[in-house]
Amino acid sequence: MDDQALSNAIADPRTYADMARYHEIFSTLRREAPIRWTEPEGYRPFWTVSRYSDVVEIERQQKLFINAPRTALRSVVEEEQIRAVTGSTQASHTLIQMDDPEHKKYRMLTQSWFMPPALKAMHEQLTGLASTFVDRMETFGGRCDFARDIAVWYPLRAVMLLLGVPEEDEPLMLRLTQQHFAGNDPEVNGGEAVDAGAAAKQVFAYFTELTEKRRADPREDIVSLLANAEVDGQPISDFDRNSYYFVVALAGHDTTSSSTAGLLDALLRHPEQLAKLREDPSLLDLAIDEGIRWTSPVRHFFRTATEDYEIGGQTIRAGDSLMMCYPSANFDDDAFDAPHEFRVDRKPNRHIAFGFGVHQCLGQHLAKMEMRALFGELLRRIDWIEATGDAQLLETNFVGGIKSLPIRYRMLAPQPA
Repeated sequence: MDDQALSNAIADPRTYADMARYHEIFSTLRREAPIRWTEPEGYRPFWTVSRYSDVVEIERQQKLFINAPRTALRSVVEEEQIRAVTGSTQASHTLIQMDDPEHKKYRMLTQSWFMPPALKAMHEQLTGLASTFVDRMETFGGRCDFARDIAVWYPLRAVMLLLGVPEEDEPLMLRLTQQHFAGNDPEVNGGEAVDAGAAAKQVFAYFTELTEKRRADPREDIVSLLANAEVDGQPISDFDRNSYYFVVALAGHDTTSSSTAGLLDALLRHPEQLAKLREDPSLLDLAIDEGIRWTSPVRHFFRTATEDYEIGGQTIRAGDSLMMCYPSANFDDDAFDAPHEFRVDRKPNRHIAFGFGVHQCLGQHLAKMEMRALFGELLRRIDWIEATGDAQLLETNFVGGIKSLPIRYRMLAPQPA
């Protein structure tokens, strides 16, 4: 592969739908060009950062490497579509696009909602929700597409409960999520390019209407909280408020959905690990972390250098963009013992699938709690389970994972009360 072809492959959404190819490319990068200047056709250039240690070094220095100028890899065409709607190349102004001190102030608005003490109040709800979705599997006659039928809808319902979005609006939220994160996937876009700016506009229009409803009829949910939120004594702007909903609704759902399907796929492809987990359910928390590492649904985020900086034998200039490649970092031989082995008892497991530093994912505890509830219920009630075809992945270079996972299974007979 020549230099231009490699640059194009790094940006190509199709690379991320074939993780064997992805890992072949990025293992070579970690070994031969861990900090690589990359100029894909149709994109602004950037440095590709593929090693675990380099990603951590960059992300722990929040003043030297900032989020605001460029957050994710978008084509020049997509950036112009977004600029036509928002006035910048950013589709929204969320915690992901913010730097301190602004980032800290906005994160504090909802941080307590996502911490373990507050999430304990959701435990019963999530347990009941998990049971409902395993009940749903009972109705499918022993066959389903786990990704489409369960993994997509279960975390969506959980995060919509937290936000306060009505259940009947979930199909709309799912469509907007997929358009935002996987607009390049032919199955998502129907063979036509998704207008990134128009997709963001639809999300904002929906949440503007919901905000007005919650101001008139407040409830115990995040939409009601943010409807009247203030920062520095001033109401937050409509754009910032809608952006906040945007990141909670979309990012909070899609990453967990991908990790949920990814964990089951890994267990089915490694039946000895599934057997080990079933024999010792106390390994579930470790297995969930391993599933998240294995899947690494956030394929990248960007940082922008504020000063010249030396790293990995390269000089990064002020203003340069850097692409943090999380799946690559999470399969780095220098950071993990035998990273290409899936182990339900992996410990330690210092993966950075949730990021690192001040921008570490706000919803990580909720995501693990959702997965714990679902897999705890599923493993308790399933007799046997196997894949009936290969998993299919979304074509997206940003956030994604398995879009189809056909399975067959037999549930255990209900135990008498």
